Amino acid sequence: MTTPDPNTPQQQPTPPPGGYPAGPPAPAYGQPPVENPGKTLGIVGLVLGFLGPLSLVGLILSIVGLRKSKKVGQPNGIAIAGIIVSSLVLIGVIIGSIALGLGLAHVVEVCNDLGPGTHVQNGVTYTCG
Repeated sequence: MTTPDPNTPQQQPTPPPGGYPAGPPAPAYGQPPVENPGKTLGIVGLVLGFLGPLSLVGLILSIVGLRKSKKVGQPNGIAIAGIIVSSLVLIGVIIGSIALGLGLAHVVEVCNDLGPGTHVQNGVTYTCG
C-alpha cells in the first residue's frame, strides 16, 4: 500500500452529468425576517367590517393595518379587503339608518296629526299612543 505524496497535486473528481446536487441552504445571519405588523389589524378590521355599526371601527383598523404593513414593505391584502368590506357595509348602515329615521319621522308626524288610537290611512294602519 502506498501513501500519496503530499507534494503531488491531486486530481479533482469530475462532476456528474447535470452538476452536483444542491446542498442545504446556507444559514441566514443578521436580522430575522420582518413579520407583517399590520396583518392582525387587517384581520380584525375585516371581521368587524361585517358587523354593521362596528364597520366604522373595522374600517379604521384596516387602514391602520395597511399603513403599518406598507411601512415595512409588506403587502396586506386582508387589510385591503377589510377596507372594502367595511366601507360597503358602512355605506349600507348609513343608508339604512337614514331610511329608518325618515320612516319613523313620518310615523310620528302622522300620529301627531291623527291623535292617539288606531287609524287606517291609505291602507296603512297606524297605532298611536
